Amino acid sequence: MVRITEVRIHLLDREDTNLKAYANIVFDDCFVVHGIKVVRGEKGLFIGMPRRSKQNGSSQDIAHPIDNETRRFLEQHVLEAYHQALQESQAPVDEDRP
Repeated sequence: MVRITEVRIHLLDREDTNLKAYANIVFDDCFVVHGIKVVRGEKGLFIGMPRRSKQNGSSQDIAHPIDNETRRFLEQHVLEAYHQALQESQAPVDEDRP
């Protein structure tokens, strides 16, 4: 199976939207997917895959998992990184740190 070797979270500082963050995932240190969304829905947090708009006004996923197992695998890693980024962003600033 492919390994996730890095997840970068870009938190959004907006309370007026359900979009909470963007994530970039690196697979096996050689392939990256940008623009995965962390969204708060009625049943909690979930991820949304990167999409592009079509000329007819509809949209389509650019990249997405083929099966539910892979979707759960991606979602687990992204949401863990999201929660970690939230904790780090709320950590008190240590004045003695360079």
